[in-house]
Amino acid sequence: MDDDARWASTERRDPAADGRFVFGVVTTGIYCRPSCPARRPLRRNVRFFDTPNAAEAAGLRACLRCDPAGAGPRAEHTAVVTRACRILDERDPAPPLHELARLVGVSSSHLHRLFRAETGITPKAYATARRAERTRRRLESGSSVTDAIYEAGFASTGPFYVESRWRLGMTPSAYSAGGGGEVVRVAVADSDLGAVVVAATERGVCAIELGDDPDALVRAVTARFHGAELVDDDPDLAALVGAVVALVEDPAAGSALPLDVRGTAFQERVWRALRSIRPGETVTYAELADRIGSPGAARAVGAACAANPVAVAVPCHRVVRTDGALAGYRWGTARKSALLDREAAARRSTPGLGHP
Repeated sequence: MDDDARWASTERRDPAADGRFVFGVVTTGIYCRPSCPARRPLRRNVRFFDTPNAAEAAGLRACLRCDPAGAGPRAEHTAVVTRACRILDERDPAPPLHELARLVGVSSSHLHRLFRAETGITPKAYATARRAERTRRRLESGSSVTDAIYEAGFASTGPFYVESRWRLGMTPSAYSAGGGGEVVRVAVADSDLGAVVVAATERGVCAIELGDDPDALVRAVTARFHGAELVDDDPDLAALVGAVVALVEDPAAGSALPLDVRGTAFQERVWRALRSIRPGETVTYAELADRIGSPGAARAVGAACAANPVAVAVPCHRVVRTDGALAGYRWGTARKSALLDREAAARRSTPGLGHP
């Protein structure tokens, strides 16, 4: 981050910037973390440092309010949410909010607020996603729909059927049949990064594939939805395909594409966090794991990125290794590099791009 970006994060009191740098105030001799709740100093009095040690070497002392040299409130919040996630992963049925809050040692309202801030969803939504994930696995293993729903911890079939199209992208019976009874429209287009294959259900785009061999890409999509009715050359899909190609060729422009993506509860958390990364910025797998409340899960985050079914629309290309290397990319590191270069160029030419 350059100093302008650091100052923008400091002005927003952005907790996601904690650990990436500290800022010192030359008039007071104190340095703070970006999320410090204290009143903001004048920009001309602020200096930025990569680490607390660098700030102290410059003669500054740590703020007693935000404890920039310590674990800090964000780490404490992350630990609370991590404990809550672990309990929801292991308990079946999931405990109610008040019991979950008691188990992690905070109030119900505080846990609800922290959980939503760290993961983007409520504890109830996370618990429902975990149950849906268990149902999905049982359906895939051959269990009947009713058995799969009850075995996964749902008290009745009603609540699951209400959410099944969101969680599975289709009805449970259709999912167990590999998309049987569903209509998936498929189209192939060209972009300056190669062939683009777009697949969409009635709810939105369910697959975006990039590559050099369009036939191979279509075969991959066909295998994923082997039980569905596949329709090509659908004129109603033209607008979506055009929007996808435009996004591939200018990923910094952003997109409001309707998406129909299906994943485990953990994958959904990762994909939601990926969509919050601003064009022109990158995060490491470890930083992304921290953002979703699962520090130490960098390897699992990498697996969720690799499972992303919609290239560019869920921008897993913005995740890099700790040393800055591009690491792997399902659609090729050359494409990943090209996407990042385009976003960086757009950000340089458009001041404020990517900032709220």
